[in-house]
Amino acid sequence: MADYIIVGGGSTGCVIASRLSENPDCSVVLLEEGPRDYNPYIHIPGAYYKTAQGRLLKRYNWQPTADQARDDDPTMVQARVLGGGSSVNAMIYIRGNPADYDGWAQAGAEGWGYDEVLPYFKKAENNNRFCNDAHGTDGPLGVSDIDHIHPLTRAWLLACQQKGMPFNPDFNSGNPAGCGLYQITARNGRRSSAATAYLKPARNRKNLSVQTGARVCKIICENGRATGVEYVMNGKTRILRARHEVIISAGAIASPKLLMTSGIGAAGALEKHGIKVLADVPGVGQNLQDHIEMSLIYQLNGPHSYDKYKKLHWKALAGLNYLLFKGGPASSNLIEGGGFWWANRDEAMPDMQYFMVVGAGIEEGVEAVPGGNGCTINLGQIRPRSRGEVTLQSADPQTPPRISPNYLTDPYDLDTLTDGGLFAIEIMEQPAIRKYLQQRHVPDMKIRTRADFRTFCQNTAHAALHPAGTCKMGQDDMAVVTPNLKVRGIDGLRVADASIMPNLISGNPNAVCIMIGEKASDLILGEKAI
Repeated sequence: MADYIIVGGGSTGCVIASRLSENPDCSVVLLEEGPRDYNPYIHIPGAYYKTAQGRLLKRYNWQPTADQARDDDPTMVQARVLGGGSSVNAMIYIRGNPADYDGWAQAGAEGWGYDEVLPYFKKAENNNRFCNDAHGTDGPLGVSDIDHIHPLTRAWLLACQQKGMPFNPDFNSGNPAGCGLYQITARNGRRSSAATAYLKPARNRKNLSVQTGARVCKIICENGRATGVEYVMNGKTRILRARHEVIISAGAIASPKLLMTSGIGAAGALEKHGIKVLADVPGVGQNLQDHIEMSLIYQLNGPHSYDKYKKLHWKALAGLNYLLFKGGPASSNLIEGGGFWWANRDEAMPDMQYFMVVGAGIEEGVEAVPGGNGCTINLGQIRPRSRGEVTLQSADPQTPPRISPNYLTDPYDLDTLTDGGLFAIEIMEQPAIRKYLQQRHVPDMKIRTRADFRTFCQNTAHAALHPAGTCKMGQDDMAVVTPNLKVRGIDGLRVADASIMPNLISGNPNAVCIMIGEKASDLILGEKAI
């Protein structure tokens, strides 16, 4: 038995486990389905190309809409390792816009406006460049500049400025507009995941138990209260009881699925699968949002990207540099530069995010180029209006859920992605970057008109792997959790992860998940950040 059971050792779950166990009077058990974060590739920033498409990911099929003429079987991935997304992602540290959080509060998430969440961002952060009203330097999470910047990144940033985007030294100042260098969750050449930043310092606490390889199948509820969980570990089904609370931090796909298979969700849908209804909460699994993303792939006219390090001798030199000095290409996350800009000028804040990937074929589902030397421009519509859902296919906890993101079903999303993509192509035509290019590989040069590119986006856009919103907090009938993250209709049960966002924030959500963990911990303990 434990005072608190946390289901899911991802970015949010690790934070909560660490913070709750700071109180020696609290016993905490963290259950994670995946393995420990022992894989050495996790901790080397430049090995992102390994973690982005390896065994540490759990793959889910998602359903295209009838308008998407796809010739593939599209999947999205979620991390399956201690640290969750923070152990496998590109480490990009982005908070979104202040208006994102003020929008949460206006939508019913009282206490989650920007002024109220900013102290938790600062509480988490240990920044190596900024110390001001927007940034902290005393937190567990290492946030730093990328020391090794590839020349092609600098060329692309010059091209962005030639196209009219100003240089922005800090995307997290409250005004993200412009191009610049990303800060990443790393320090001294090593990834700073939620597992290393929060759990590693707490590993010797006697009141904290971290169990990996533990797949939770069901939330146990008695007399309207969550009293424990049923989970499988080493092939055996086990029961763990909670004195105070069960906290679900399994992510925007797994969290709603676990609630539904446990009897918490839309009554009609649960009864259809023969599941006893414990709480009729129709919003569970609804409101799914993700940043739909496009990849523009270019063939280079020489070894001008990190692709050259695929050759053994270059790889050996990079490895030696990292081993001796924690520097060189292996200390880079391979996505050093980016930007936020407008596809639709009617928006108050930028609606597009750009990533300069100094290579091709680095991320799962993105192909390499002829000759082996390429680069990729990823771009995403960062405030999608389309909404999808996560539903059950079966009452069996081992059956994957049905994921219907409904990408681009709102015409606004497709128009914005199209115009944002055409702007990215124009950047690549600027003199500073054009001299390195052989040709555009994807989409091929037959795609010339806006109508052609719009069709290309509709048929080939892919998941940005930022699912959110499926257990949204608020006070309306479709809210799953209250602003203090308590599940409606069940006592002793909270959800804390990306699923609680009423609306997806304007950028990479990992920093936000860590902030949610910090704020959730204070809500559970009845405290408040100063």
